[in-house]
Amino acid sequence: MSTLMLAKTALDRITQDESRLHAYACLDPDIALAEAQRLDRTGTHGPLSGHTVAIKDIFDTGDMPTACGSPIHAGRRPTRDAAAVAAIRAAGGLVIGKSVTTEFAHLTPGPTRNPRNTAHTPGGSSSGSAATVAAGGASLATGTQTAGSIIRPAAFCGVVGYKPSFATISRSGLSLFAETLDTIGGFAKNVADAALFVGVMAGRADLMQPPMPRTPRFALWPTPDATSADPCVLAELERVAQAAAAAGATVETLTGDHGWHPLMAAQKTIMAWEGVRALAHERRVHPDLLSDPLRAYLDAAAPMDAATYLAALDTRQTLGAALNAVMAPFDALLTLSAPGEAPLASTGTGDPQFNRVWTLLGGPALHLPTGTGPLGLPIGVQLVGGPGSDQRLLGAAAWLEAALT
Repeated sequence: MSTLMLAKTALDRITQDESRLHAYACLDPDIALAEAQRLDRTGTHGPLSGHTVAIKDIFDTGDMPTACGSPIHAGRRPTRDAAAVAAIRAAGGLVIGKSVTTEFAHLTPGPTRNPRNTAHTPGGSSSGSAATVAAGGASLATGTQTAGSIIRPAAFCGVVGYKPSFATISRSGLSLFAETLDTIGGFAKNVADAALFVGVMAGRADLMQPPMPRTPRFALWPTPDATSADPCVLAELERVAQAAAAAGATVETLTGDHGWHPLMAAQKTIMAWEGVRALAHERRVHPDLLSDPLRAYLDAAAPMDAATYLAALDTRQTLGAALNAVMAPFDALLTLSAPGEAPLASTGTGDPQFNRVWTLLGGPALHLPTGTGPLGLPIGVQLVGGPGSDQRLLGAAAWLEAALT
């Protein structure tokens, strides 16, 4: 199939769903078709040839606006592609449109709805990216995670979401919220495509096809916050762990706190301190165009003193290193991705409580969809590892995906 035909097919599919899902901040058929014709004309081929890609609307794109989910930047036209977008185009991927993000990739929802049930949230902040991959509008989509913005939408929409180790992918051309935390990753229908996609954006051939271990070693740890999770996701985590053991994996249960709650508090502190500074211009010049929740969040965080921020960084260093050491003997830690099925859209984008610590620690995290809950909405498990263990984690995830099939 020519890239032009691929574009037409994808646009038809997206158009059928868009009035229901509202997954795209910018969907211009003329731009997508021109991009497809360029790929055909130049004969550009690469590892992403045959893939349609949605770009989260906090990545700069030279041919489409980047508004960051805010009226402050409505219609803003960058003059260049973000580094990740440039890598996607060079690898033959067809950029089909810009997917909806929550406001500045924080908590205030956009219009996107969950493809499985439009009364429910797709999660955030990478709302449109997860929704369009789940609905089949794009085969791949970029995402970013500051707290839980890849793993949680992937869990709610029933797709694979992969957040690699911090700084695996260049953030040049990305609108940042928290310098210490923001991490680029992506969404796909399976582990192999997620690994390929992130490997391409990172320029890492070793991630594109990670070797699958014969007998992976998993640590099972629901975390000290498991008591607040819905029984359906706890039961699914246990079922997956038992299935992995039955298929030949070693599964060991972790106990103890491992600094979970101090690390959780440190992530919140760092995110707030850095968010105030990242949005200093918007807060000073356009406070009336910020949503009430975001403005209140920034106003509450602004008085924080530097000592509090530096203490949080120290907590990340000390307790984070200890928890990473606990994970080091394992190919992946099995844990919860979200507190339950996707909540109603009217309540927000869901709680990232099972993602914050892993983002803070800087290692890879991957959501693997594995089943459905009592509402018929997707559920699954999260696999996490220490910084730099991406190849090992991806191999374990691919093994587990195959074992559950």
